Amino acid sequence: MKMRALAKVRPGPGLELIEVDVPRPGPDDVLIRVTATSICGTDLHIYTWDSWSQHRIKPPLILGHEFAGEIVEVGRHVKHLKPGMAVSAEGHIVDHTCPACRAGQPHLCQNVQVIGIDRPGSFAEYLAVPAENVWVNSPELPPEIASLQDPFGNAVHTAHAFDLTGHHVLVTGCGPIGLMVIPVARVLGARLIVATDINSRRLELARLMGADVTLNPAQDHVVEAVRDLTGGGADVVLEMSGAPEAIRQGLEALRPGGHMAALGLTNRPPSLDWNELIVIKGITVKGIYGRRLWETWHHMRGLLESGAVHLAPLITHRLPLEAYEEAFARLMAPGEDIVAKIIMFP
Repeated sequence: MKMRALAKVRPGPGLELIEVDVPRPGPDDVLIRVTATSICGTDLHIYTWDSWSQHRIKPPLILGHEFAGEIVEVGRHVKHLKPGMAVSAEGHIVDHTCPACRAGQPHLCQNVQVIGIDRPGSFAEYLAVPAENVWVNSPELPPEIASLQDPFGNAVHTAHAFDLTGHHVLVTGCGPIGLMVIPVARVLGARLIVATDINSRRLELARLMGADVTLNPAQDHVVEAVRDLTGGGADVVLEMSGAPEAIRQGLEALRPGGHMAALGLTNRPPSLDWNELIVIKGITVKGIYGRRLWETWHHMRGLLESGAVHLAPLITHRLPLEAYEEAFARLMAPGEDIVAKIIMFP
């Protein structure tokens, strides 16, 4: 049986809609019919074929790792999952034997394989994944919301890095994950949430998601404003941008003894005063990668099913898989549109 899939067929910019065989699940795998899949920033890197992609991606490759679907077949060793179940999946397939896995930190596995990066992904009608990576969704959870659990997990993991109860929180970077972390910080008890971004349209979404104050570094004096609003500096910075300037501003805006949870990846090394901003200031910086397995997923379930966090405002476009060129064009050059997450339906 054949299926349609969106793939990086050869080195260079762009993707192609191709027809390939439906994958056959192994004895420990499940076959999933993809009902919704969302585009990640990683997919943009691969689409444009930047330097990271050139060193990491080996075409041909079907992209995509944020998805929801329905199980249609299970391998002969799989007993706890059944056809018809609504599911998503953890995109990091770990080896269970490396030092990180054995230390109880499989999300930091040194030999990880990532869906849509190291093996075929979800920009397709069907996807096969190991059964141990499958997360069963509530039947009431809409597929387009369920497909956002991968990036939402990054936000939830970041927000749980430090205690936010009663604290002043600065969110630097209002991309999709930065926007998601705002309502999570509110649920975790943040007293004041300040969000920064150089895109004024994204700041509109930040306010919609619950930010108390938004600042544009291109127009506002961020450090001075945060110090004035908080009486001396933010208690916690959630660094979601990866922009070297935003990282430096976040460190400057932290109070002495404050905390930074850093999720954003930089495209160049940041230039900052290590002595004054880190050592003498006595701050704590914690790197955040992926999601804790499966602790973060349980946190996500509680936040979504209780209605404490609503992700629907972040879905700005819904398109069929064959409209992928429009989808990527909107994400790379949004113009006057507010573009956060685009959901594609294979």
